[in-house]
Amino acid sequence: MKFPAYVSVWIAVIWTCGFVCPSQAIEVQPTQTQVQRSLDRGKEAAAHRQTPETLYARFGSGDDLHSGGFLVTKLGALSVLATHMALRGLEPSAADIVQVTEAPTMLVRTVILGDSPSFAVNSYMVFEQGGRIVKPTTVRVDGQAGRSSVWPKSPKFWAKVIATFRYADFDPNAQTTIIVFPASGGEVSFAVNFAEID
Repeated sequence: MKFPAYVSVWIAVIWTCGFVCPSQAIEVQPTQTQVQRSLDRGKEAAAHRQTPETLYARFGSGDDLHSGGFLVTKLGALSVLATHMALRGLEPSAADIVQVTEAPTMLVRTVILGDSPSFAVNSYMVFEQGGRIVKPTTVRVDGQAGRSSVWPKSPKFWAKVIATFRYADFDPNAQTTIIVFPASGGEVSFAVNFAEID
């Protein structure tokens, strides 16, 4: 079937972009262009005196009385690294960049709330993707929770639950529920669309 010239051009653009154009999703193997874009983003953040933490992919609540968190992808980590270095008048080394882009795991940090200083001990975290459970490679928790801003009212304490997940184990484009299971019972969940994170 023969298409008019303008249709053929659009087909070519769509076909090329499907395989080459940058897309938003968690990149497991970033291209050199994506790496450079992330480094430039970090330098620009430093030029505007932004702190590196503003570049994390956040989810949940941003206040200290509700659960929330962030995850650090490879491209996000490169931007954070570039910001840290630029604020000190330095550039990331080639070795630093390789270490980030070849990292086998992604870090997920959550903050949960409870009413006892040790409520987070033995907490656990998983991803749920389309009915499939993805387990982390490591989980770390605060053994002693900090006092919340409304202490002694409830919620009295906040604590971090930090996990790492192997890129090979999860779908970097999927609608995902991050679920934290506090040792005290129940669960805290966050809906995150990985396809919207770079």
